[in-house]
Amino acid sequence: MINRRHIRVKVMQSVYALMTSNSDNLVKEENFLKNSIEKMYDLYVLMMDTLPRIKNIAEEQIEISKKKYFATKEDINPNTKFIENKVLALLENSISFQTYKEEHDLDNWHLEEKYIRTIYDHLIKSTLYKKYMENENRSFNEDVKFIVGVYSEFIAPNEKLADYFEDLNISWVDDIPFVNTWVVKSIQKLKENKSLVLGRIYKDEEDKKFVIDLFRKTVLNQAKFEKDIENKTPNWETDRIADLDMIIIKMGICEFLNFPSIPTKASINEYIEIAKDYSTPKSGFFINGVLDKICKEYESGGRLNKIGRGRI
Repeated sequence: MINRRHIRVKVMQSVYALMTSNSDNLVKEENFLKNSIEKMYDLYVLMMDTLPRIKNIAEEQIEISKKKYFATKEDINPNTKFIENKVLALLENSISFQTYKEEHDLDNWHLEEKYIRTIYDHLIKSTLYKKYMENENRSFNEDVKFIVGVYSEFIAPNEKLADYFEDLNISWVDDIPFVNTWVVKSIQKLKENKSLVLGRIYKDEEDKKFVIDLFRKTVLNQAKFEKDIENKTPNWETDRIADLDMIIIKMGICEFLNFPSIPTKASINEYIEIAKDYSTPKSGFFINGVLDKICKEYESGGRLNKIGRGRI
């Protein structure tokens, strides 16, 4: 499921898109934001689905080898440990997983098998695969560890797959690292003999509401927030501050004033980390300084209205 940091990233991107397009169509961008997050589930399922598809290719190769005119002993009696991997069986037999694929027409790997076949070709030549196949142990934990290794080494860093997903949906470019972590965690949480059930994209309704509230309240209060920022950047005119840095600062201010249950320190730390990933090398330090000054002014002026965990 999507976490708060990635929610903030998606909102930041939508605020930036609205600003740079000089559009005032808030509803249109809001709908794009919601759809962008919901489509992440398609990416998650497609990434997960690469694993049973690799198994299908392995099964096909076994059948081809058995039919060789001069089939060897190994061809006739192949090592079936990989195709009998319990994790892959859970994915293939998951009603939740397979139903989602059918309902959303996610049959990509039958149409684009070349990507999966390339992964398979690299996998069977790897040390990871050879060690796994040679080990006679067939425990569920070993199967999980192996599949996590397959995903981490051959699927997550695959640049051709990343290019393919970018062509399908431009908003997936920044989602891939998050979704890769999501897939690995999902595999690690699997239990033997317990069917995989797809969870929700949002942790709860509060997170779903947080997306739209943060977007709307940041966009609708930009002018007001800019006045507070001007007072804290005496050596910088607002038009000299990088657009992305300005958006990140505004989002931080928005959380200070409109989300009473979020601690100010948590907001500042989150936006520092986002700035490190998406803005300039010095942005984190700059944003930290500005938000810290604004937070202290709000606190001394009684403008913060934090409650519960927001007071931490």
